[in-house]
Amino acid sequence: MTVPRIDTDTIRRLPKAVLHDHLDGGLRPATLVELAETVGHTLPTTDPQALADWYYEAANSGDLVRYIATFEHTLAVMQTREGLLRTAEEYVLDLAEDGVVYGEVRYAPELMLTGGLALPEVVETVQEGLAAGMAKAAAAGTPVRVGTLLCGMRMFDRSPEIADLAVAFRDAGVVGFDIAGAEDGFPPADHLAAFEYLRRESVPFTIHAGEAHGLPSIHQALQVCGAQRIGHGVRITEDIVDGKLGRFAGWVRDRRIALEMCPTSNLQTGAASSIAEHPITALKDLGFRVTLNTDNRLVSGTTMTREMSLLVEEAGWGVEDLRTVTVNAVKSAFIPFDERSALIRDVILPGYDAAL
Repeated sequence: MTVPRIDTDTIRRLPKAVLHDHLDGGLRPATLVELAETVGHTLPTTDPQALADWYYEAANSGDLVRYIATFEHTLAVMQTREGLLRTAEEYVLDLAEDGVVYGEVRYAPELMLTGGLALPEVVETVQEGLAAGMAKAAAAGTPVRVGTLLCGMRMFDRSPEIADLAVAFRDAGVVGFDIAGAEDGFPPADHLAAFEYLRRESVPFTIHAGEAHGLPSIHQALQVCGAQRIGHGVRITEDIVDGKLGRFAGWVRDRRIALEMCPTSNLQTGAASSIAEHPITALKDLGFRVTLNTDNRLVSGTTMTREMSLLVEEAGWGVEDLRTVTVNAVKSAFIPFDERSALIRDVILPGYDAAL
């Protein structure tokens, strides 16, 4: 049966949810240029469009380490209160413009200390900027709720401090925790003390796994560290042969553990070969709780509308597929159950009905 094609304008109107999106990977190019001039940081170019092109080209190297290296420039302008306030507020407004109604933004506070801010001040400032963005979006008739995930860097040793921050700010907009950075060579269990503390404090967390490193990374993130979601997780396919699930893949699917999949980003880092062959489609069809995400909007030159459009155009997705991954994301959001249910019932499903 042929799936009816959905046009881009319709996709743009659909309510969306994103769980895996980095604050320092989503700056507006023009903002990056302006802030860099203010702090005296040299960029590859000061033309916003040329800078966006530079990011996209640099990210298409197929190398996760080089992909991560592009963050040098965005982080350089996120070391002051002014830089953090502006980037956080614009982050929310850009989500709202893209039709996102629920988002979780993640960032590493420990990478934003060279301007003299202390860790709690970084979190307070970002939350202030996010709140300003949410207020403006609501006033414009495009409300979006954004929760924060605080990231520890897996190659460093400050994850216990960041876990403390997640607990301290859990009633002020922080909804969970993550570890980020180069995956290969830095296993999740290196941060087990932080994860055990978060579990005792009932703070949920996700873990980047199964992107640059294979199935053992996902297994350790879930079975040793106790993650409630997996960031990326594309290499769960190593435990699936001819559509038959291995014991671990079946365990992941049957327990409805969300996979935060980022197709364009995965192509850029070499974790997938094409949109058409990206594992998200096969995993969705096998019943996994897959979610669709942008990862880094500036670096990948993408939006949720673009990610959805690519899957429609190149992987044959229809409206039911888009609805499924959106509902999956909200079901797996790190906010209370009643709030998730209301968002699906009152916003997501009616929004799909209205747009179509």
